[in-house]
Amino acid sequence: MSIDLIVIGKTDSAQIASLVEMYSRRISHYARFAVVVVPDEKALMKQLAQGDWVVLLDDKGAAFTSLQFASWLQRRLVQGGRRLCFVVGGAFGFSHAVRARANELLSLSPLTFSHQIVRAIFAEQLYRAFSILNNEPYHHE
Repeated sequence: MSIDLIVIGKTDSAQIASLVEMYSRRISHYARFAVVVVPDEKALMKQLAQGDWVVLLDDKGAAFTSLQFASWLQRRLVQGGRRLCFVVGGAFGFSHAVRARANELLSLSPLTFSHQIVRAIFAEQLYRAFSILNNEPYHHE
């Protein structure tokens, strides 16, 4: 199964882009991973295939600890499928059409983050989840 982080719009921050790239390289040691940038929701919908498991990163979604997220990820990977897609919306969130297509909503925090910084935060959490699943010393409990 491949994992994609699909984001709407390019980031205008070199620091955020650098963090996302760093964690992307680290995640790629564990899974096929790509960051896919689309210009808008119309292009996003075209990007999603029928067999994809689509998870919107949304403040109204389920909230996990890092250990719980690692367990959730492991279950998703075992269940299989073609592609696991995590989606970061634009500045105004998601349309009803995108919400209807989603299989799940996942919240990173009850706090509100900019749609750009969420890219780096989520990439770090995905890397953390893989390090937990592989019993590596990155995460401390």
